[in-house]
Amino acid sequence: MKKYILGIFTVAVLSSCVSKQERAMKSADKNFILKAANDNFAKKKWKNALALYDRLANLVAGTDDFPNVGFNTAYANYYDKNYKLAGHQFKNFAVSFPKDPRAEEAAYMSALCYYEGSMDYNLDQSTTQSAINELQDFLNNYPNSERSKNINTLIDELSYKLEFKAYENARQYFKMAEYKAANVALENVLEDFPSTKLRPQIYDYIVKSRYELASKSVYDLKDERIESALAFTRQIEKEMPNTEVAKTALDIRQKLEKEKKDFVVVKKQTEERIAALTERQKKLEAQNADKAKTEQQVKDQIDAEKKAMQIQRDSAALSTPPPAATFKIQR
Repeated sequence: MKKYILGIFTVAVLSSCVSKQERAMKSADKNFILKAANDNFAKKKWKNALALYDRLANLVAGTDDFPNVGFNTAYANYYDKNYKLAGHQFKNFAVSFPKDPRAEEAAYMSALCYYEGSMDYNLDQSTTQSAINELQDFLNNYPNSERSKNINTLIDELSYKLEFKAYENARQYFKMAEYKAANVALENVLEDFPSTKLRPQIYDYIVKSRYELASKSVYDLKDERIESALAFTRQIEKEMPNTEVAKTALDIRQKLEKEKKDFVVVKKQTEERIAALTERQKKLEAQNADKAKTEQQVKDQIDAEKKAMQIQRDSAALSTPPPAATFKIQR
């Protein structure tokens, strides 16, 4: 019997709540709707509260209730995880009511909404950059605020997300054996984020990329790339002594030194072969030049003989008198 009565009571309460929400949604009474909306807000029924606050926007415009409705709407959207919309509403409140005692809180919550809306590192990071800008703006506008104490921590967290995404993108080139692109991309990460906490990992991939690039290099670039990789191993040992990446660098340096010695031998043999081929080419060119000269001399001699013969024929023609004139005997 008690359970039955309790069940009826529960149904009655629920029916009353639903009925109140429905009446407020249909009502034109500003005060009734406002009270119902605020009751929902206090009970953390964010969606119900937002539905009613949306109806109130025009009803309270220009009244003293307008700032409260706007402020509560922004918070309801924040708690309902509509961070982009909430951020816009908080920012609008801070700009529209700069003398309101809640303006600083609204500006802080706006920045916090951008922070909450930041996407995972493997997704588009435009929201992360926007969040950093908003948090920095709050620091600039409220440098002495108690709320500023954790802002730098949030900025560092977001900056690390950008660093990690850039690092992961660069690392993909290494995984694809695109060592030249990996080296460039990793160096860009260091340039863009000079204070990055990922420097040891980045150094590790740079030295590995340079080693792979040197060991698989074409002949003309091999010497230069070996020296570049060796120089970086020394840089790592100087900047990060007694670390795992320094141990890796030392191991790679030993491999590079052997690679360098082997290349010196190959280079010497190659230069000797090139010198021999060059000498042979010169001899062939000289022989061809002599042959061409001899052929030209024979041609010139033949041409001279032909010319002499022609002159001789022309001289004989000139020395032979023309035939005597023939006279016809008149009849």
